[in-house]
Amino acid sequence: MIETKDLILDKAKLEDWLPMYKNVWSRSETFRYMVIENSPSEAEARSRMERTIAFQQGREAYTVYLKSTHEAIGFTGLAPLEGDTWEETGICIGPDFWGRGYGWQLLGALLARAKELGAKEFVYSSWEENQASRALAAKAGFKQYGAERHVREHDGKEYTLLKFRKQL
Repeated sequence: MIETKDLILDKAKLEDWLPMYKNVWSRSETFRYMVIENSPSEAEARSRMERTIAFQQGREAYTVYLKSTHEAIGFTGLAPLEGDTWEETGICIGPDFWGRGYGWQLLGALLARAKELGAKEFVYSSWEENQASRALAAKAGFKQYGAERHVREHDGKEYTLLKFRKQL
């Protein structure tokens, strides 16, 4: 478990399926800049929660909870790349919680956790069109070092993934 001022990063529980469905998975705008799709039905959300619980085991992958209510509002994580370089594996907050500084808190928590794990460098990625994500990278002192063209599998959308790095 990791805590920030307003958030708790912890492993998912089965009972989180409904708040995750309501706050994140049913909301198409949440997935605008992701390679994964939303879950438009409650049945799919229940199944997705089971997959999420299994996925998070043994990984630096977390469900994001509001500290004040312990309501699940997103997900995040980090993973090793090579050597002493780690990367974020996504920062996702439901749209009702945008604009409150939670992305900043999550990125800070991921950077601190990476340092604890021995990271000397951290990599951050953002879709080129995602202005909020790019602003977060700039605010945190990341420098762009690359851009990659991709095609999202489920709908064929082309996008450019910007790659940023920061020495820790």
